[in-house]
Order: sequence, then structure tokens, then C-alpha cells
Amino acid sequence: MVNVTLTVLDKDGKIRVGEQTDERIDKKLCVTSEEVAHLSMRNFTYHEGDQLRIQTDKAGVYLMVKLDETLDTSLIYLPENEWTYELSFAKNRIEARPESRFLGTSHYVSARVATEEEVNMYRNLALNPHDQKDFLGAYPHAHANVETRNDATFFACNAIDGVYANHSHGPYPFQSWGINQQADAELTIDFGRLVSLNKVVFTWRADFPHDSYWTNVTLKFSDGSEESFETQKTEKSQSFLFADRKVTSVSFGKLIQANDPSPFPALTQIEFWGTNVDISED
Repeated sequence: MVNVTLTVLDKDGKIRVGEQTDERIDKKLCVTSEEVAHLSMRNFTYHEGDQLRIQTDKAGVYLMVKLDETLDTSLIYLPENEWTYELSFAKNRIEARPESRFLGTSHYVSARVATEEEVNMYRNLALNPHDQKDFLGAYPHAHANVETRNDATFFACNAIDGVYANHSHGPYPFQSWGINQQADAELTIDFGRLVSLNKVVFTWRADFPHDSYWTNVTLKFSDGSEESFETQKTEKSQSFLFADRKVTSVSFGKLIQANDPSPFPALTQIEFWGTNVDISED
């Protein structure tokens, strides 16, 4: 059994106190339980700099998490025992997410150990709506060598958040990975463990004619191999199969831009389909 702990901390790392009306519940917002932990809060307001901390008493655990009503339940992997999710209400952060995220006074947070079926199923292993700009303990994680103006609406993590709105650009729901016209732009998805992949799906931001697009792109795998793909100008997702590879990360780069008037190609979503590898059997 795995013990899971959920804690709400303030900017100084102290446990926040709620206003629970049920006397059976400790007003300190910290709970530990076997396999699954929940925090249910009423009359509680998050503050700038608050943190949600998820801990397990074992390393290498897969969790199904939901830290806010506006975040889809996500399969994440904790290589260590702790993951921190940072809350910010700064303008540069909130424009890339729904206006109601972490606002209001009623909140529900959950984290549970994933089932074997959830861990082993064939899925998009890049998907993580809970990913943030900085790595704070949970995979998959997206990062890049450029993000336009350090603006949250163009962060790398937007490309794996599961939001496919691509007929405009800028604030939610049109956040994307923007490359600031940098010729050597590259985005990397770290899985944090060994995975077996055989399919990639690209969804361009398609605010044409404001946007451009890429005609050829290359994937660089952590095993040293590469795959290149000829891609099209389309608002639809483009899928490509490749030979099975067991890797820990993939980089998306060598991006050849179309010869058109727009200098703004951008990526709305990238998917990597496959399965988790059981290291004990590899």
C-alpha cells in the first residue's frame, strides 16, 4: 500500500488553515490516507504564492490527480516522493488558463494511486494538464529553449495540456507553444521513466493568415535516433507512426517553416502514444 499526503501551504511553506464546519475534520489543510487522499474545502480562499504539495511514502509512483475543478484528472509519475504545484494569480500566469481556476471559496483536491489498467494502457503519454513552466516533481514535463516573451500563453507546457482550440492565438483557450521566431527552437517532453512509443500527433496553431506552419519537423529520441516528417498546413491534427522506441524523452526540433508571409508558426498540441515500460521486465 502507498500512503498519499495532500497539503495546502502558504508562500512561506506553512500549512494553511481552513474553516471546516465538520468537527471530525482537522482545520489544518493536510491529510494522509492509504491509496487515495482528498481535501474538500468550503469558505476557503487561495492566496498568491500558495502551494499544493503531494507526497507519497514510496518513490516511483503513478498517481491520478485533480487539483482543481478546471483541471482534467491526469496520470502523473513521481520519481521521488514529492511534487509541488505552485499557485499564482499574476496576470502573466492567469491568461493561459480558465478565469475561475483556483478562485472562489469551495475547492476539491484529490490524488490517488493509479490502477494497473490505467498505468499499462496504450495512451497519449505526453498529456499532462497539470504541467507547469518549471519542473517541480511530476512527469510528463515539457520544456523548451524559447518561449515567446516569457509569456504564459506561449509556454511549452501549453502543448501538452489537452486543449486543442487553435483557430486564434493568445489567452485561454488559445494558449500554445510560441517560438518567438527563433530558427533553432526546440521543445522537449521528459517522461521521467522508460516508455515505449510508436506514434506522434501534431496540432498546429491555425490562426491563418496570422500564423505560419512547418513543412518538415524532426523528433530526436533519448536513444539517439531521429525521425523526420513532412507536415501540412491544416487546422486538423496530423498523425505519424514510427518504429517502436523505448526512451525517456523526445525533442521536437529542426523545424522547417513554410515560405509564406507570416513569421509565426506555433504548436497547439503534441501527443506521443505508447505504453509505460515495466523496468523489472525490460
